[in-house]
Amino acid sequence: MLLVSLALLLWPAPAGTPVVAMRGAAVVLLTIGLFATGVVAEHVAALGFFLLAVLLGVAKPATVFAGFASGSLWLVVGGMALGIAVKETGLGERVARALFARFSGSYPRLVAAVIGVTFLLSVFIPSGMARLVLLFPVVMSLADQVGLARGRRGRTGLALALGMTIFNPPVAILPSVVPNLILAGAAETIYGLGFTYGWWLVLHLPVTGLLKAVSIFVGVCALFPDRCAGLAPALARAPMSGAERRLALLLMATVGLWMTDALHGVSPAWVALAAGLFCLLPRLGFAPAQSFNQHIPLGLVVYIAATLGMGSVIVETGLGAAVGRFLLDAMGLAPGAPAGNFVAMVALSTLATMVVTVGAVPAVIAPLAGDMARAAAMGLDPVLMSVVLGYSTVFLPYQAPPLMVAMQMGGIPVGTATRLTLALGAASALMLPLTYLWWQLIGFWR
Repeated sequence: MLLVSLALLLWPAPAGTPVVAMRGAAVVLLTIGLFATGVVAEHVAALGFFLLAVLLGVAKPATVFAGFASGSLWLVVGGMALGIAVKETGLGERVARALFARFSGSYPRLVAAVIGVTFLLSVFIPSGMARLVLLFPVVMSLADQVGLARGRRGRTGLALALGMTIFNPPVAILPSVVPNLILAGAAETIYGLGFTYGWWLVLHLPVTGLLKAVSIFVGVCALFPDRCAGLAPALARAPMSGAERRLALLLMATVGLWMTDALHGVSPAWVALAAGLFCLLPRLGFAPAQSFNQHIPLGLVVYIAATLGMGSVIVETGLGAAVGRFLLDAMGLAPGAPAGNFVAMVALSTLATMVVTVGAVPAVIAPLAGDMARAAAMGLDPVLMSVVLGYSTVFLPYQAPPLMVAMQMGGIPVGTATRLTLALGAASALMLPLTYLWWQLIGFWR
């Protein structure tokens, strides 16, 4: 990986490709390689990205460090502060029992319950990171209560089931993941197209939503089998403490503000940060201020900022557009070949996901959709929807930042998570013919 990055750095830029894009490719490829292989810790690779991007003049420092100004980073920080309070007060244990007591006693049933609750919550909370920071302490409390201590396969399985379900099946619901919103915004801005909630659901729920949820269940149970104890109901019947009641009210207000962000215009990130700050206030809060330093790893913050900054660098340097044009030239689209065009378009988005991660794919591919539609002599809607299938097919953990955050929070090694993502990526690829047949059946792809 290092040799390839050096070659990109020294190789003359092809005609029409900015020199800075080649530098950006070298730095991004090296960083992604380190993320994917786990040769060094993720935060070390992230710091290397910041240093190299600035020293090599890949982009302005404001762009390289743009992740620190991103709401997603502060959503995680605020959410982790909430998680500290949830654990300190015992509310996480209580909620875990209330949600999952009837599923306890069977590890597969607990996995199914975590997937089902996470998927259902995506209907009400549009931010994947918000769902993650809300549910992670509850699921870890659940693991503690059923005897799945740190290091147990079952604990890893529950954490990965949560992380995968945060971003993968909810792709079937228009406002539930950030890439969907970026694609919808690009389609409206560039082409004047609008997507409806119901039609998006019809197109993607049967396979991308439901079947992928089932594949996560099968993959977790097969790769991380375990046994667990049942939950005793005693705590669920005990009265809530004053701190638990106040924290429950704060969480309900937070979730309510997340669900209604379209009405009040306040980003879920700032809602989470305000709630997390309140939890750390002396006397009023629920956790000592020093717990912030003890339980919120700086490495996680640096990693998230690097992944977000990498997306900004990819777009600003023109690297994303250059990769997209190269892949488009190699696609071989042709009128009257619906099956071949379907495979080529989904492959384009899937390969782009491996280079620029899921969040940047819509911004990279959407501007090329018009050329793709003309080459294949078909409408824009099917072309844009093929992008969704691409960024919902993930083979390596680094491609999906929410999953990487769950891994960091749960202390899960990259190699362990990669076993699951490779299996689920292969399952997603095998599901693509089902989506093609479904779209043919409803007359969407011709």
